[in-house]
Amino acid sequence: MKNSTFISSIAIALMVFLSFQLNAQDFKGLDKSPMDAASYPSSYKESSKLVKITYSRPQLNDREVYDLAKENQVWRTGANEAAEITFYTDTKLGETNIKAGTYSFFVIPEASEWTAIISTDLNVWGSYTYNEDNDVARLTIPVTEAEESLEAFSIAFDKGDNGIEMHLGWGTVRVAVPFSM
Repeated sequence: MKNSTFISSIAIALMVFLSFQLNAQDFKGLDKSPMDAASYPSSYKESSKLVKITYSRPQLNDREVYDLAKENQVWRTGANEAAEITFYTDTKLGETNIKAGTYSFFVIPEASEWTAIISTDLNVWGSYTYNEDNDVARLTIPVTEAEESLEAFSIAFDKGDNGIEMHLGWGTVRVAVPFSM
């Protein structure tokens, strides 16, 4: 009787151990280009947002900005999925009206200017399937240079002269995309 109880106990313990192994979740390591979001107003205390962008933050890792964001080529504005921007009110980029909604945000980087692109394409990986026919608005913006270098690609919003500005920064490259609301 003691022998069968001992064997039964071992069998139950083995089944419990194996069931934990079968149900264990495998989690991936940290993403090298983690997702982030920026919004305006930027305060977490303000729930009435005008705009929000979700993007991934690639790192330079001893590389140059234009090695990763190729000049004269459409870039997803970050890493992984194309950046997605949501306007909670009708907006303008340059002279082009944009209806409230969610869009992809692409850029075409060049040394002296970047072209900002609002596109109806959604849920796209990178810019591999970018289609110019789906552009809603485009605006060319001059590049400025900062003294401070940013290791991770970053986006931030602040109040501009005629609305808000979305600031893109990476390395010493800075681009301020103006929106009027």
